[in-house]
Amino acid sequence: MIRLILVALFLILFLLLGIPVLCIEWLIARKFPHAAEISQLRIVQWGFKCILFLAGTRLTVIGEEHVPKDTAVLYIGNHRSFFDVVITYSRCPGLTGYVAKDSMLKVPLLSIWMKRLYCLFLNRNDVKEGFKMILTGIEQIKRGISVCIFPEGTRCQSSDDTKMLPFKEGSMKMAAKTGCPIIPMAITGSADIFENHFPWIRSAHVTLQYDEPIYPKNLSKEEQKHLGSYTRTKIGAMLERI
Repeated sequence: MIRLILVALFLILFLLLGIPVLCIEWLIARKFPHAAEISQLRIVQWGFKCILFLAGTRLTVIGEEHVPKDTAVLYIGNHRSFFDVVITYSRCPGLTGYVAKDSMLKVPLLSIWMKRLYCLFLNRNDVKEGFKMILTGIEQIKRGISVCIFPEGTRCQSSDDTKMLPFKEGSMKMAAKTGCPIIPMAITGSADIFENHFPWIRSAHVTLQYDEPIYPKNLSKEEQKHLGSYTRTKIGAMLERI
């Protein structure tokens, strides 16, 4: 219970004290937009690392050398916990927008930070809006901003860490259209932080593994056609090894 209270208090204080910070960052962005973007990225990453510390999360990272630091990528990972975003975003070397449910737009202050950091908001019930979101993601990648997606569409609630829901192929179009590298991510143990004993937060050991980049243009036509399934197989193999 103590960990839950500490994390909740920290999140509330971060959002409240972040109001003047957002104002300052807005002023900086008028003359130095890129500097403001990087500054906001590092502030949020610091906040996420504090949350993981307060939650008692012990993180093991494998294969981080596979993540390019000089080009935009499409991160693709399995999804088991709300903490997956906290864990993976804290490791991003550069600007990265996450695909989130459009209901997040209703969360005060948090939605402002998400917009500032190029998050994309998906309406699952509107195909047209979903297509617009993909086009926006393509433009962001072309501008050098990475994108992260959990293609299962929701958290997999299986007790077996190696299990995944089917990947939605539409989520892979950002890589298919831009040719950017796909970075497969395998996450195990994240549900032990919160979901496996809701509503309490408990200390847990989480492993985050990155695989070698997948370059869509180097794949066969059949593999390109089923890029989501191909990437899912790669992540599945990592989960089995972990």
